[in-house]
Amino acid sequence: MSTTDPDPAPTPEDATGTGRPQARRGPDWVRHAIWWHTYPLGFVGAYPQAGATVDEHRLRRMAGWFDHAIAIGASGIALGPVFASETHGYDTVDHLRIDPRLGTDEDFDMLVDEAHRRGLRVLLDGVFNHVGLGSQIARRSIEAAEGRSDDEVWLLRTDGGGPTDFVSFEGHGALVTLDHGHPSVVDYVVRVMNHWLGRGADGWRLDAAYAVPTSFWAEVLPRVRAEHPDAWVVAEVIHGDYSRFVRDSGVDSLTQYELWKAIWSSINDVNLWELAWSLTRHDEFLDTFVPMTFVGNHDVTRIASKITDPRHLAHALVVLLTVGGTPSVYAGDELGLTGVKEDRAGGDDAVRPEFPADGPGAQGGDAGGGDADGAGAPAADDRAAAILRVHQDLIGLRRRHPWLHDARTRQVELANERFVYEVRSVDDPAKTIVVALNLGDDAFAVPAGEVLAASEGSPAGAVGPHGWAIVGR
Repeated sequence: MSTTDPDPAPTPEDATGTGRPQARRGPDWVRHAIWWHTYPLGFVGAYPQAGATVDEHRLRRMAGWFDHAIAIGASGIALGPVFASETHGYDTVDHLRIDPRLGTDEDFDMLVDEAHRRGLRVLLDGVFNHVGLGSQIARRSIEAAEGRSDDEVWLLRTDGGGPTDFVSFEGHGALVTLDHGHPSVVDYVVRVMNHWLGRGADGWRLDAAYAVPTSFWAEVLPRVRAEHPDAWVVAEVIHGDYSRFVRDSGVDSLTQYELWKAIWSSINDVNLWELAWSLTRHDEFLDTFVPMTFVGNHDVTRIASKITDPRHLAHALVVLLTVGGTPSVYAGDELGLTGVKEDRAGGDDAVRPEFPADGPGAQGGDAGGGDADGAGAPAADDRAAAILRVHQDLIGLRRRHPWLHDARTRQVELANERFVYEVRSVDDPAKTIVVALNLGDDAFAVPAGEVLAASEGSPAGAVGPHGWAIVGR
C-alpha cells in the first residue's frame, strides 16, 4: 500500500503577517458547521430499551427534532451508527444496509431529504476498524480459514496463532479487526463511503480511526474525494500526535479530546492554568487542521453531570463556542440532560436515552427517557430553559462570527479562578473578541469593548462571581 500523503503540498503562510500557517480547512461549508450530535439507536428507542422490533421505521422519528436543532442554531446533524448491527451499532454486520431496527433505505432517504430541506448537513458514523462476528465478512473469513470454502478473500487480521485467531478490538471478542493491508478492504471501505455519500450524506466520522494505520486512510480518502470532493471527513482520535495523524492520513479533522478534558477538568479543579495550557496546544493543532470540538458526546458522561458546580456549566459552553474548531453539541445537553458513563456492560446507556417520538415540547425542555435513577433525566424546567438560552445565545454568537472557525487565542490574564483570553481571526486581525471566565467569589472589571454576551446577574461593567463575559473589539 502507498503511504504517500494525499495532500503533500506545504501549508501556506497566512496573510496577516504573523508568519503562522493556515489550517487545513476542508470544504468551505464546514466553516459554518455546528453539529447536533445524536445516537440514533438510543434516540428512537431501538436499543437498549425492550420492545424494539425490526422495520418500525423509527429512523423517521428523528426528523421531528430537526426544527429543534435549527432553533438552537445547529447547521448539521451528526448521526451515530445507522447500519445493520447486532447490538449497539458499533458491531456492524452490513455497512450497505440500514439497521432494520431503525428502518429501511427509504427511511434514510427521507431523513436526509428532511435535513437538506431545512439546510442541515448530515454526517454519518462509519466503523471501518472492525466488524461484528455475525457479519458476512467475518463468516467468509472463518469459512475460508477453516477450508470450508474456496473463497481466498481473507479480510480479517489474525494474531499469529491459528487461522481463525482473529484480532479483537480492545478485548471485545465479538468485534474482529479488518485486515487494513488487504486491497479488498480498501476497495470495500471506498465503496461504502461513496455509496452513502451518493445517497446524500455530507461527510463521515471514522470511528476508532486511531486504531487503523494512517496509510490505509491515505489510500482510501483520495478515491472517495475523487467522487465527492465536497465531503468532510473527521476521525475519532483520542490521544497521540494529532497533527501528524491528520498529515499522514489525509482526514480533514479529528476529535479534540485534549480540549474536552481540559475544559471540564480545569473548571472542576478551579485551575484555569490547565485550560490555558491546552488552548496553547489547541492553537498548534490549528496550524495544521481545524479540530472537531465538543464538551459531550455519546461516549462520555454528560457535561451537566461532569461539571460539579452547576454555576460553571455555562463556562464550558463559552469555551467550546469561542475558540477555533468545528463545534458539536450532544443532543440533550442543550436541555440539561444528565447521565454518567460507567465502565461496565451497558455503561453507556445512561448517556444514550430515548427521546420523545413527537419531538420536543413547547418549552424545549421535556426531552429524555430517563429511568427511576435519573439516567437521561432532564433538568428542572427553569434550569433547562436557562441552559437552552445559553446554548442559543452562544451558538448565535458563533454563527454571527464564522471566522472563529480557525481563530487563534492569546492569554491576557490568568489565575486559578480567572482567565481572560483574546480570540483573533487569522485572516483579519481586526476581527477580535475577548472572553473572561470567573470561577471565584469576587467580581472583576469587564474587559474594554462592546459586551456581546454575559452571564445573568453580573453587576454593570463587571464579570460577576462565577460569571463570564464575551466582549467584541
